[in-house]
Amino acid sequence: MSSSPSRRIFIQSSAALAALTASGQLFAQDKPGAPTNPAPGGTGAATGTKKPATPPVKREPKKTKIEGLSPGEKVNIAVIGCGGRGGNHLSEWMGLSDHVNVVAVCDPDEAHAGKFVKTMEEEGDGAPAPQAFTDLRKMLEKVPEIQAVSIATPNHWHTLAAIYAIQAGKDVYCEKPCSHTIVEGRRLVDFARKHNKIVQHGTQSRSAKAMWQAINFIHNGGIGKVFLARGTCYKRRESIGLVETPLSPPKGLDYDIWCGPASMDPILRKQFHYDWHWFWHYGNGDIGNQGVHQMDICLWGLNKRELPKSVQTIGGRFGYKDSAETPNTELTVFNYDDCQAIFEVRGLQTKPPPGAKQGVANLFYGTEGTVVVNDYGSCTAYAPDGTKMEMPKVEDDSNGSHFTTFVKAVHTRKLPFERGEIEAGHYAAAMCHLANISYRLGKPAKFDGASKAFGDDKAAYATVMRTLEHLKENKVPLDETEYMLGPALAFDTKTEKFTGDNAAAANALLTKQYRAPYVLPEV
Repeated sequence: MSSSPSRRIFIQSSAALAALTASGQLFAQDKPGAPTNPAPGGTGAATGTKKPATPPVKREPKKTKIEGLSPGEKVNIAVIGCGGRGGNHLSEWMGLSDHVNVVAVCDPDEAHAGKFVKTMEEEGDGAPAPQAFTDLRKMLEKVPEIQAVSIATPNHWHTLAAIYAIQAGKDVYCEKPCSHTIVEGRRLVDFARKHNKIVQHGTQSRSAKAMWQAINFIHNGGIGKVFLARGTCYKRRESIGLVETPLSPPKGLDYDIWCGPASMDPILRKQFHYDWHWFWHYGNGDIGNQGVHQMDICLWGLNKRELPKSVQTIGGRFGYKDSAETPNTELTVFNYDDCQAIFEVRGLQTKPPPGAKQGVANLFYGTEGTVVVNDYGSCTAYAPDGTKMEMPKVEDDSNGSHFTTFVKAVHTRKLPFERGEIEAGHYAAAMCHLANISYRLGKPAKFDGASKAFGDDKAAYATVMRTLEHLKENKVPLDETEYMLGPALAFDTKTEKFTGDNAAAANALLTKQYRAPYVLPEV
């Protein structure tokens, strides 16, 4: 797709953003240096592959009061998934103990669920210890007092667990990405609508005060017409190792339930409870792990409530050989009629993108300025001459807590799209799935042909050139290495299906094979 005149003018302009190293330098080839810093609130390790996390250590949980709700108005919540992210959920609910009762926990690993019960017994406020289960279906059947669930399972269980809960009459807080495929995301939206349930997506920036300030500034014309949004997920990820002999699941884990809708594949990862992120049957790569947060911000800033008209991805897994399947380097271009989003994933050592302070970032380019999102609590606007622009403050009663937003929504029965309502979550997750579909349909290509991938799109090529320099700095032998060149896929935003060339193969990846009895229900 050809770049728009405004985009060409912006990229070629010599007067843009001196304080951000100027737009010409912003798209220039930057040489990676020290490892990037993690973004506050992100998931995964900034340096190295994250080890399986444990529930919170013993301490006095910070108590949070929710304005407008009395301490007696408590929501009975069950936590599904008792690993690292589930530990964050438990901490949040314990901090909201004036408004929340944790009545049940569930994990196919008995040790994980047991640790949660112990945490509640030792650190809770005297309430009865939650009941523990390994099968969420039995939990939903045997604990009727549950009013809502928070889901922190691996990705392949997110949608199915949420739908089971909705069918049982519960509201849902679902970790990102809310879906493992595009069909799952839309199905979850349909179930939420049919049963009139509150379903919130765990993209926490939707409740961050600084983010609301920045997005309102953008939507009110603060930087003019926004024609390009960049999102970056630069997080150091070490090799997970090459495992050639299948391993056994952890003791006390029900592997059938853990796999659920996925096939019970041989286990080729040493860190069972984290490295599933890098296998297609369970995870979505880093674009669907950390990246979905920044993808959601891209859509929020662009004010889009639909998916793009086209998508194309290039990338690969470079720098080491291991058992993982997903790319550690991924560059995707999304095109709408009036704007564009470019998203990057880097797992090798790198420095932040030009203009940003951290590797996990968002940048919005408008005809009258730029907004940089370095983390959910720090956003800065710049005029074309590089001077900072003041962004008006906005009123926000969320206390900066997405979990607080959810509890209030359960009481009011209202959850705006902008607060992470499930359709917003579907679009954010689906953008990641679109990128991965193009990648998975790609064919091996030599790096000397990389510049032919994106037509005459100058912004995309500037990103390609920076990516090549990044790989060189990490001593990837480009002349001996192939990358995956994904096809440019046309997409119908109304039907949420692919059209044109490669449509049949791409549409097949809109969904997946389900292992009985863990089959995606029809509405």
